[in-house]
Amino acid sequence: MNRYPLWKYLTVLAALVIGLLYTLPNFFGESPAVQVAAAKSTVKIDNQTLERVQSLLGEANLQSTGAFFEQNGPIGTVRVRFESTDVQLQAKDVIERHLNPDPANPDYTVALNLLPASPNWLTAIRAYPMYLGLDLRGGVHFLMQVDMQGALTGRYDSMAADIRNTLRQAKIKVANVERSNLSIVASFDDAESRDNAQSELRRAMPDMTFTGGSDGTRQTLTGRLSETAITQVQNNALRQNITTLHNRINELGVAEPVIQQQGADRIVVQLPGVQDVAKAKEILGRTATLEIRMVDDSPAAMAALASNTVPFGLERYSDRDGRSLLLRRQVILTGENLQDAQPGRDQQSQQPSVNLTLDAKGARIFRDVTRDNINRRMAIVLIENGRGEVVTAPVIRSEIPGGQVQISGSMTAQEAADTALLLRAGALAAPMSIIEERTIGPSLGADNIKMGFNSTLYGFIAIAIFLILYYRLFGVFSTLGLAFNVLLLLAVLSMLQATLTLPGIAAIALTLGMAIDANVLINERIREELRGGASPQQAINTGFERAWGTILDSNLTSLIVGIALLAFGTGPVRGFAVVHCIGILTSMFSAVVGVRAITNLWYGRRRKLQSISIGQIWKPKQD
Repeated sequence: MNRYPLWKYLTVLAALVIGLLYTLPNFFGESPAVQVAAAKSTVKIDNQTLERVQSLLGEANLQSTGAFFEQNGPIGTVRVRFESTDVQLQAKDVIERHLNPDPANPDYTVALNLLPASPNWLTAIRAYPMYLGLDLRGGVHFLMQVDMQGALTGRYDSMAADIRNTLRQAKIKVANVERSNLSIVASFDDAESRDNAQSELRRAMPDMTFTGGSDGTRQTLTGRLSETAITQVQNNALRQNITTLHNRINELGVAEPVIQQQGADRIVVQLPGVQDVAKAKEILGRTATLEIRMVDDSPAAMAALASNTVPFGLERYSDRDGRSLLLRRQVILTGENLQDAQPGRDQQSQQPSVNLTLDAKGARIFRDVTRDNINRRMAIVLIENGRGEVVTAPVIRSEIPGGQVQISGSMTAQEAADTALLLRAGALAAPMSIIEERTIGPSLGADNIKMGFNSTLYGFIAIAIFLILYYRLFGVFSTLGLAFNVLLLLAVLSMLQATLTLPGIAAIALTLGMAIDANVLINERIREELRGGASPQQAINTGFERAWGTILDSNLTSLIVGIALLAFGTGPVRGFAVVHCIGILTSMFSAVVGVRAITNLWYGRRRKLQSISIGQIWKPKQD
């Protein structure tokens, strides 16, 4: 009657073993570490970098507790653990001094970090600790202000170019088109041209309002974005900036960042585990964007270059071989027109390349420029950390339609992959400034963990004492089931690599209180069956069976609320909801399956069971 088949016992045993193994990494804590990443797309991080770092530490007599090379897609990172923060700081200075001899132009990003101190045998079975949020692990917190004025300025600059193209295609003669603050002013020689342009632009650009006028010498047409269009530009800029920050941080090796909107024009960025504010800013600022410009190879330009002067209207850049080029200031295309960037190989030379896909506007501009500049050189400039570098400057042999552009030159396959990655990360749609920065030390996080752990532990002990005093042996079974529930909850969170925050610890404490409800329902149901005259074995079986419906109903309603918090909540609320929902599922399994397995093992084989230890059974008095 109260015996499980062998497979159910094995299921509970397997859950227990898995729970132990995957919960264990969370008790080893974290070690101070130094993280080395590439600061340029042309710098490669590999095992040779790891060996070089280890050699530098050995020469400086600095002992590490572990050094690792991790490959995350095309991005490589070297991480070195140390016993203390003193050794960590010394190691950072040594590594940075040797890897970046020119601090103004660093090749590597050397940052302080925290790494799990789990033994290698646990890591080998992919048993990792949970990620800890900023309030538990420490790290850096930034509040960034998005320059909405800059977003609108960029939009007006782009639309000024669109107006020029629209009027040129409509064959309407225009003297000048330029941006004036937050408007676009087009000048015409006569009123007829202005009126024709106004009709054409109203049809082509419904998001703008155009007003005719005169400046005394010429007829003018002033265009401004509508209020709806302004709101859309600002919202798009905010969303693109958040996406770009995600791309930068996620693909450059910072684990579990928090990037979310706050208000209408602010973004919160939290980087748990990063203790170096300067390096955190460097990671946030690192990206690459693309510019396509024409090369000036005229005799006058070459003579000026030979005399080490730069004529007006030109800028001097260097290619990857160190040769100087003079480029026109006019930017033909930028990274804003880039839809995708993927590494590949040139079909003719088989050299590594970066294949770019332009949007419709960029494809049209690129087709026109290549058609009008055959036998001239076009430079593809990669701008990274404020420095421009000419990746390649090929001669235009024919018109290139379709928006497919290939960058090839003196680059390796890894450099092509890194360049494509950084171009995909994109540029910011609007400038941002840090208006608040805060560093949370690991000691504060350790205090929060200690207080959260103690509160949960004391709550568990209080519940266990009550259960054992009130339900005797069945109280012991319930306590073991409660411990099994916490073990499973921590194991699942670790396997999912969830981020635990202080609200998450509160959800664990709440799970304890809710999980015990199921055991109370089961125990009281068994008592009720015993009061009704059922035999102990029958009371146990009926108690578990009939309590299941009530347990399912009560937990289902809580799960619905948890899912709603998960769907609509953000930040700490979402973290609370994740732990809450998983805790409901593990509590149902531990109470209904786990506790019954223990009960069946203890009482199930006793054929002539006369009584069970479940506390005082109050029977109604007979009149």
